[in-house]
Amino acid sequence: MEPDQTASLEREISKLRKINAALMSRVERSTDQQLNAFSLFETAISLDQQVRNRTQQLKQALQSLEKTNGSLSQAKQQAEAASSLKSSVLISVTHDLLQPLNAARLTLSALDEMIASPKGLLLTEQIDRSLATLEDLLRTLLDISKLDAGVLKPEFRPVSISTLFEPLRHEFTPVAAKRHLVLRIEPCAETVLSDPMMLRRILQNLLANALRYTQRGSVLMGCRLKGANLSIQVHDTGPGIPEAQREAIFMEFQRGEASIGADAGIGLGLSIVRRFATALNHEIHLKSRLGRGSMFGVTVPRTSALEEAALTGEPALSESAYGGMEDARILLIENDLSSAEGLASLLEKWGCDVAIAASAAEGLDSIRALDERPDVIIADLHLDNGETGIKAVEEIRSAIKTEVPAIIVTADYSAKAASDAASFGHELLKKPIKPAEMRSLLSFLLT
Repeated sequence: MEPDQTASLEREISKLRKINAALMSRVERSTDQQLNAFSLFETAISLDQQVRNRTQQLKQALQSLEKTNGSLSQAKQQAEAASSLKSSVLISVTHDLLQPLNAARLTLSALDEMIASPKGLLLTEQIDRSLATLEDLLRTLLDISKLDAGVLKPEFRPVSISTLFEPLRHEFTPVAAKRHLVLRIEPCAETVLSDPMMLRRILQNLLANALRYTQRGSVLMGCRLKGANLSIQVHDTGPGIPEAQREAIFMEFQRGEASIGADAGIGLGLSIVRRFATALNHEIHLKSRLGRGSMFGVTVPRTSALEEAALTGEPALSESAYGGMEDARILLIENDLSSAEGLASLLEKWGCDVAIAASAAEGLDSIRALDERPDVIIADLHLDNGETGIKAVEEIRSAIKTEVPAIIVTADYSAKAASDAASFGHELLKKPIKPAEMRSLLSFLLT
């Protein structure tokens, strides 16, 4: 073969080799790409399956959570229903218990006037003290039940501090005297914005607590200005409260360690103070030094609205004799026989002539039989068969065509009961009735 042909073939072979190498490289790249795509496809399938599995797990978890939430919601509703039922039953039972308690205290007051021996008087005092403790317990349980049931809600209005301090002075001065303590209640001309009933209960419990735990010395109640607020404070010279107990004493059934024997409380007073203060959004503060005494205070917003019609409070009571009651004709409308007999006995001791009826119809029958119009009607707010004392008084007034003065008595401490009586111009007394309060009001109406 000639040299030229050999060189030409070598060039052709070299060229074919390059082409072959290029083709092989392209085939290899194509194969690699196909393998990567397949790998990605397999990975995608695997991830999709994992997503499906995780989604199924999440669905099951959500279903389980929804089922749990449903059970919790049902349990919550059952608990709320049980709590509401408990509160309603306790309110009803407490209201019913106040009826015989009222009858017992009225009967005891009548008996007290009949007993002359020192030993007999001592026994009646002990019974009265026990009944007073029972009354305080029932009222406290009633307040707690109404707060828990949402029945008792604050009604804010201007309240003159003097209308709270004076009745408290008359109420607690004898208590302090029995314990050989000095009680000072400083005059205060300020007016605050609060619910008068709730604020009075707070101050009552603070005073009762101070007197209960103070063995010697004094108790002082007064006010301090704090900008737009008023701090009503109760200071005592009691044993003081350790730091570790200052939160616990505001819990139910927690008592201090230095209460005085038979006068020890049941541990609900300060709990009511905190509950009422929370409902009123009033701040309660406490300062105490061991061996030196304590100071409990409630901070109340001041107000400049001094309209007399908006101010509320109870008149100061006095134990002195009242005139105008001799031979006074009293129509007593009361469906509870024991309460009626107890109050009638007390009224008769004061010289009144009492006729007892259980309804407006019986009251009118009594008036017609005696042919005498009553000077005053005393009616229980809740009578039988849905009748109310207010309605009974209006029926009798209409029948005899005389606006006879009326006193409505009730164990219902709600604001509605007070407003219903006030809307008809009736006086309202709450059970258990305090004889001095009844005597004062009757004397006022008769004279």
